[in-house]
Amino acid sequence: DNSSRADMAVADFWELGVQPHTLSAITGTGTAELLDEMTQVLPLPKGEAILDDETPLAVAIVGRPNVGKSSLLNAICGEERVIVCDMSGTTRDAVDTEVTLPGGHKVKLIDTAGIRKRTKVAESKDGAEVISVDRALRAIRRAEVVVAVIDASEGITQQDFRLTEMAAAEGRAVVVVVNKWDKVDERVWTEEKYKEDVAAQLRHVSWASVVCTNAVRGRAVPEVVEAVLKAGEQHRRRVPTATLNMVLKEATAWKAPPTQRHSLKKGRVYYATQAGIRPPTFVFFVNDTSLFSDDYKRYMERALRDNIGLSGTPVRLLWRGKPEQEKNVVRVKQPDTSSKPWLNNPKPAGKGQA
Repeated sequence: DNSSRADMAVADFWELGVQPHTLSAITGTGTAELLDEMTQVLPLPKGEAILDDETPLAVAIVGRPNVGKSSLLNAICGEERVIVCDMSGTTRDAVDTEVTLPGGHKVKLIDTAGIRKRTKVAESKDGAEVISVDRALRAIRRAEVVVAVIDASEGITQQDFRLTEMAAAEGRAVVVVVNKWDKVDERVWTEEKYKEDVAAQLRHVSWASVVCTNAVRGRAVPEVVEAVLKAGEQHRRRVPTATLNMVLKEATAWKAPPTQRHSLKKGRVYYATQAGIRPPTFVFFVNDTSLFSDDYKRYMERALRDNIGLSGTPVRLLWRGKPEQEKNVVRVKQPDTSSKPWLNNPKPAGKGQA
């Protein structure tokens, strides 16, 4: 645990031609640097693609029927790519459209069919609607960012709540677009007031950006694109382990981990590291997971968002405790014999000595 003594003790290992790392498995000292080095050389998990600037950002545009999803896609592309009609049900299949934005960013826009309630779809005599809805839901799973379009004149409905809830559960970044803003009575609603109301009703995606627009007239379309790109960037973001543990140290200093009732056992967070992206996933190594309540876990997520950012994307926190065999080990502290050297090198008993 003493850094100066550790550097002196590890000096001889440089002769082996490799870089040694000093750490303490008990306190977690030095593990952040070791994990950063390991992530640079370990292969990617199976099924996880290598992301670079050439990989288009997959964006699924979803919502209820006739809320302006296709109009929004055409407004982002700057030209008519898909058919737009006032009659609901025009879009039947999920259509992929790749476009290069003015800033050079490549995105793949996925226009989807309107998704009605499950009961209404089941009661419909149109057999194709079941397939259209299924493909729209699949588009959410293969996208990185989900643009949830709602009708400003109707407000948040139960179906809007379920669609955004599903996107968050699938680990997708979310941008809420309030379309048809020209139909809102601006004497009653301002943009800020409407956004606050949306965030309050869609509390499970309170971290999502909300943009008020009119896709047909092109109002605030650049703001929609900016919000999508920012959400996609945060969705792919990696946080250095050292930075993460600095935030963790400050958060635990402001609010200490809870103590178990009727016991002196106190929760302790050793260190944290990022385990994956899309969405950002963090693993917290603690002494006992049962000591950490849901309130404290939410506090830790707020601390991460306040200090690191991660706006527009869900965050997953995994808590790992010590194995049971380590909890039951009793460590015996060795006595300090530095002041009594004869205990380290006892002289053999001679003749006449007991």
